[in-house]
Amino acid sequence: MTTLQDTVAPASSSSSTASFDDSHPSKGKRSVRVAVVDDDEDFRNALSLHLSDEGFEPVACAGGRAALDRLSTETVDVILLDWRMPDMNGMEVLRELRQRGTMTPAIFLTGLADDVFEEAALVGGAVDFIDKSRKLSILVRRIELIAEGQRPLPDASRQSPPSQTKLGHLELRFDINRALWRGVPVDLTLTEFRMISQLALRAGDDISYRDLYDLVHGKGFIAGFGNDGYRTNVRTFIKRIRRKFRALDPDFSCIENYARFGYRWTIR
Repeated sequence: MTTLQDTVAPASSSSSTASFDDSHPSKGKRSVRVAVVDDDEDFRNALSLHLSDEGFEPVACAGGRAALDRLSTETVDVILLDWRMPDMNGMEVLRELRQRGTMTPAIFLTGLADDVFEEAALVGGAVDFIDKSRKLSILVRRIELIAEGQRPLPDASRQSPPSQTKLGHLELRFDINRALWRGVPVDLTLTEFRMISQLALRAGDDISYRDLYDLVHGKGFIAGFGNDGYRTNVRTFIKRIRRKFRALDPDFSCIENYARFGYRWTIR
């Protein structure tokens, strides 16, 4: 199968072991705009070509500063960020975007296949971290899931929540995907807001790691190292969420851990 590393060769090159399936579900859908931020010109151009073939609209940026300039005037649905770039590394770019108020979901593409880097990316505000040795089809599917995740997910098991819900000191604003604690906005990403909503709307219930991770990538996705690698990702998200609430309220303790299973929200 074609990998991200294979994109350094033209799409027609024999070094690419497989081509994309023309029946891919992204075909025919609204074009999703994807910023490709990488200083490697061959990789950037080839990946942009592959994404275009898959029905996306790539926005190629030759480095971190170029991305900041372009994204200050243009909007995209997903940002693909190289970790190592000479002018600004991917973490610096993401940090600057967040400071500017740009909350577009970001995926790190890197050859640094280590859970330390993955955790750093997630803590830094990325929604995903993909090794460049992974299949291109995996990247395509994750872009789709993340782009689709910008819209509220329907839940057939119960009625949609009202636009505003108050649970103890927590207020959930589903009309703008924002959470407030004691009346003060909490600086949550969309994924973090969805996790808090899942926990709070089922206060007292134990929510599994898998159910929480499905909010990020869709059901059945495998991430990290081994079949249970996604648990590390969820723990990283929860750690970051707790830190944001405790920045507003040092006594915050509503998110409890259910050992080896998941988490629960307790109204206090």
